[in-house]
Amino acid sequence: MSTKDFIEKDYYKVLGVPKDATEAEIKKAYRKLAREYHPDANKGNVKAEERFKEISEANDILGDPKKRKEYDDARALFGNGGFRPGPGGAGGSFNFDLGDLFGGGAQGGGQGAGGFGGGLGDVFGGLFNRGGAGGPGTRTHPRRGQDIESEVTLSFTEAIEGATVPLRMSSQSPCKACSGTGDKNGTPRVCPTCVGTGQVARGSGGGFSLTDPCPDCKGRGLIAENACEVCKGSGRAKSSRTMQVRIPAGVSDGQRIRLRGKGAPGERGGPAGDLYVVVHVDSHPVFGRKDDNLTVTVPVTFAEAALGGEVRVPTLGGPPVTLKLPPGTPNGRTMRARGKGAVRKDGTRGDLLVTVEVSVPKDLTGKARDALEAYREATAGEDPRAELFQAAKGA
Repeated sequence: MSTKDFIEKDYYKVLGVPKDATEAEIKKAYRKLAREYHPDANKGNVKAEERFKEISEANDILGDPKKRKEYDDARALFGNGGFRPGPGGAGGSFNFDLGDLFGGGAQGGGQGAGGFGGGLGDVFGGLFNRGGAGGPGTRTHPRRGQDIESEVTLSFTEAIEGATVPLRMSSQSPCKACSGTGDKNGTPRVCPTCVGTGQVARGSGGGFSLTDPCPDCKGRGLIAENACEVCKGSGRAKSSRTMQVRIPAGVSDGQRIRLRGKGAPGERGGPAGDLYVVVHVDSHPVFGRKDDNLTVTVPVTFAEAALGGEVRVPTLGGPPVTLKLPPGTPNGRTMRARGKGAVRKDGTRGDLLVTVEVSVPKDLTGKARDALEAYREATAGEDPRAELFQAAKGA
């Protein structure tokens, strides 16, 4: 993502949420849009695919509190046209370098939480220069690898218990034929346009200049005299690899998992990008899920519901549990088997919610029919619908 895109794109508008939206609101909006525009649901629809990428990019920024803060800060500083001239007038300028101001905290080499390889230092480190490209304020930064997004489908049980799955991914990595130089002889030259910085200045007035990727070297800072036949001088080639990825227990359908440093390799010593895995979960023929709880519907006889009794209930991957039905249990009542649900983030488990469904036999013969006929005669004076009609009259 270019600096210009980072500043000018309105990610809140992309997700359709206000700027003060909570993390839960952002997550809900992303899931809704991702389902609507997912490539699997829009086969061959290029516009839907582009929209899905835009939605994923917006969620990547706004879904991470640190990235979101950097984005909000950047928009506040530059989103409305940048810094205004100081008291010196339209031609005035400040006598300090904002590149140094933002870049000072990014020299540790670690990856910032903003996903740009060092936070605001990397986003803005080369944004401002004194004297244009190649001047005293320019500096060369390593390039962070691209983020990769993949998908995996788990069974219901795997999602609850966790699983290790193989993922085959394709990404851009340093070309092996030219060792990532882009030159088949391994001797590229420094780009004369950007003087090796990979950026060119664009005047914005007020004594400052914004930078864009160099159009001649495509932001690499190097130009191949004899372009590599494999990568065509880009220094990057498509590669495939298979990784064993551990999916944690308790993941839900549509959840997006971030694996730091498992994306495409960086350039010039830059860190690797991140891998994002979107999880899809198959349904189960018996169990359902509600947040951290599992759900199951258990049929019981009329006698069990009316007289009470003990009912054995299946659990997911474990031995059955026995629940006591109190006499007069109504159809649709839900009971709770504690600790038999999905795994939470803290390692504890939710509950199994058991809904009772009174089973009505289709055919009755012999003693069973005689017994029910006797019961009907014994309760002939009772009308379970009396209160219903009384309430209807008073409405």
